[in-house]
Amino acid sequence: MHYGIGIPSWINAYQEVQRAEAAGFTHAWFYDSQLIYSDVYAAMALAAHHTSTIKLGTLVAIPSNRIAPVTASAVASLNKLAPGRIILGIGTGYTGRNTMGLPAYPIARYREYAQQVRGLLNGEDVLYTDDVTGQERWIRLIHGQHSEFLNLDDFIPIYVAANGPRAMEVVGQVGDGWVTTGMGLNAQHGFPTIAAAAEAAGRSTDKPYTVGLTTGLVLQDGETYDSERVMRILGPGMVPGVHAMWEAAYGPGANLGMDNPDLAGEYHNYIKQYSAEKGTPDDRLYLDVHEGHMVYLKPGEEQFVFPQVLERSLVGSGPQIIEKLEHLESIGVDNVALTANDPAGAREIIDDFAREVIHKRPRA
Repeated sequence: MHYGIGIPSWINAYQEVQRAEAAGFTHAWFYDSQLIYSDVYAAMALAAHHTSTIKLGTLVAIPSNRIAPVTASAVASLNKLAPGRIILGIGTGYTGRNTMGLPAYPIARYREYAQQVRGLLNGEDVLYTDDVTGQERWIRLIHGQHSEFLNLDDFIPIYVAANGPRAMEVVGQVGDGWVTTGMGLNAQHGFPTIAAAAEAAGRSTDKPYTVGLTTGLVLQDGETYDSERVMRILGPGMVPGVHAMWEAAYGPGANLGMDNPDLAGEYHNYIKQYSAEKGTPDDRLYLDVHEGHMVYLKPGEEQFVFPQVLERSLVGSGPQIIEKLEHLESIGVDNVALTANDPAGAREIIDDFAREVIHKRPRA
């Protein structure tokens, strides 16, 4: 099992990534959401400069935020700073789209985007359609072999985020790995879909490297899921699921497979009152919905934090978490990405997890 820390890309995250590297974490994952976090590639560049072994990946980059050649150039530039340590995770977009009042990126274009980036990183000529003129043109990373600019020699894998069957097909058709939510508990049900798509595309049907995004924290003696410390560190990461339910019912539509009309309705009443007090017009409620997303709770938002949800995550005593990890390994999960909300919370997650879990698990 590999261990990752998930970071809402604050610009100085390299300090926590250094700490994770020293503690035995293998990966640091950076979230891409242009209206609520620092620029993902700027944060990763600093982390690349200040670390030496930990792998650095986007979790996940959104295609509509940057055209394919920009993304390819960005990760190939990072690969120059951290050779062989860069992973490009891509997704159809949650907050990267919904904070702009837009729905998820279309699956057909998602596949095409992944194929274009893969081709560019392979040093190939790629047929690209310009969004402005609609013209098709052949493009390549022209100075890809000039080492002062980019590194195309060390392979950059592309991990495809997918929770539904159509996106899972893209994993099989293009991806070098798979990113899924819910700790990856449903991974075994997705592998057949991915394998069938891979076979149809003439690719290997071997199980893809699988990353499960989750919440994780070692509980202290006598501590419960609803303790002050647990809520402070993990509470902000529990509400985005409710944000997704609101988006599915009232917004442009999140693509996370979370649907609870009753809870979405309760949140809608809350956010209408919150936005009215702020003076936000009704046509911009989605902006207030995602205020604090993964970082802090808005006033009154604690009513949507349900501690029992943590039972289905990597929260518990060291032995309890190790037992859950054994199960995840048995169903094909290769990497757990533990989401953090701020530098202080990240440090607690890293230190406790390293001491009570990573260094106490048998090594293969």
